[in-house]
Amino acid sequence: MAELEAVIGLEIHVQLATRTKMFCGCELSFGDEPNTHTCPVCLAHPGSLPVPNEKAIRYALQIGTALECEIAPRSIFHRKNYFYPDNPKAYQISQYDIPICGAGKLGEVRITRAHLEEDAAKTIHVGSSGRIHGSAASLVDFNRAGTPLVEIVTEPDLRGAAEAAEWARLLRETVRQLGVSDVNMEEGSLRVDANVSVRPAGSETLGTKTELKNMNSFRFLQRGIEAEFERQRALVEAGGTVEQETLHFDPVSGSLTSLRSKEEEHDYRYFPEPDLVPIVPSEAMLREAREALPELPAARIERYLGMGLAHDVAATLAGDPQTAEYFEQVVGEAEVVEPRVVANWVTGELAGELRAVDGGSAAESKVTPAALAALVRMVATKQISHGSGKTVLAALIAEGGEPQAIVEREGLAQMAAGDDGELAGIVAAVIEADPAAAEQVRAGNGKAIGALVGAVMRETKGRADGGEVNRLLREQLGV
Repeated sequence: MAELEAVIGLEIHVQLATRTKMFCGCELSFGDEPNTHTCPVCLAHPGSLPVPNEKAIRYALQIGTALECEIAPRSIFHRKNYFYPDNPKAYQISQYDIPICGAGKLGEVRITRAHLEEDAAKTIHVGSSGRIHGSAASLVDFNRAGTPLVEIVTEPDLRGAAEAAEWARLLRETVRQLGVSDVNMEEGSLRVDANVSVRPAGSETLGTKTELKNMNSFRFLQRGIEAEFERQRALVEAGGTVEQETLHFDPVSGSLTSLRSKEEEHDYRYFPEPDLVPIVPSEAMLREAREALPELPAARIERYLGMGLAHDVAATLAGDPQTAEYFEQVVGEAEVVEPRVVANWVTGELAGELRAVDGGSAAESKVTPAALAALVRMVATKQISHGSGKTVLAALIAEGGEPQAIVEREGLAQMAAGDDGELAGIVAAVIEADPAAAEQVRAGNGKAIGALVGAVMRETKGRADGGEVNRLLREQLGV
């Protein structure tokens, strides 16, 4: 049998950071007492009428613009009919065939649509410790009912679980930097569903898909997709067929549980919402959406790749605008130092030292961009060794100041094989003190030189240049 590949599409629900709900004036809340933010509209009392939230529409236009979507000149709301206890109307107001945002893309992944809709209420399942009248029950908190959402649907362009998780992170960061949602997965303001199928590698035919619902972390998203791909692959290779269904992934046990058969579009009996007029964005609204866009993570990553940064470093910086701005200030001050070297110090040495101390950010630390630029330049031009550079960095984090002053105060200036032969003398003493390692190097064991290099660096308190130490050792050992 041909090797099977995963085919993955994502559906992402983004809770918008408006003050009020999608179709009524109730304030949004998280963690408040249940059923304290409700009204006749979000509780579906007879005769109540919805009124669309203008801020939510403007936020949806910003998201669509950021995702390079085709903005519809006229879109409408639909009723999506289904009955669950968390849906008091027995239908959800959503958008169907005329969404506000059509085809677009983010990176290499195509966007099918991004549409507005309202969220359902929150169902709380009460276990044995909370039985009501002697039996288990499900309680409903309607505070969340009517929360404005943008649902972003992708084409099945993803081919692996890690790739899907990485792309979802990029989407979250893109939306976060727009300022239209806090995209907090723990609080449910970003929820990800994954549609997964398998097919022979290289085939263009799509297999039967299953849906993994409500992944609440990117790690669980990746693990869930991996588990479902393995399940489908084993099923197909054994001669079975995949059934279209909705699944729940348990991150504790790693197991998959069937929730229900996957609904088709006709099951929802979509029809236009008669109580709402069409959305017709004005040119002023579209211009405002375009002008509100910052430099987005995908564009920043491409720019940093053009500066010579590794992709993972570029992505790390693009995901934190404050640190990215700090990095660019250091690059501007560092002069002769390549941007990739600066980036490695910002995301490597500096970030590591800050995590070890207090977990603060580079921009909020005592290490100014000018000070880090001077330090990186001193290391790059071999005025101090890399080890001494880390010593100086620790002092800058603790007390601030200028690198040159710290180098002079601590006696960290780089040693060299000067006329006085100080470094050459230390190398000779180290060789004499460890004849076994010296003999191994002479016998062709290149790795044995590491012990001698380490001894020299300890003797010089890290002030010697590693390359110069290696050269002198090999010269004196005759290899």
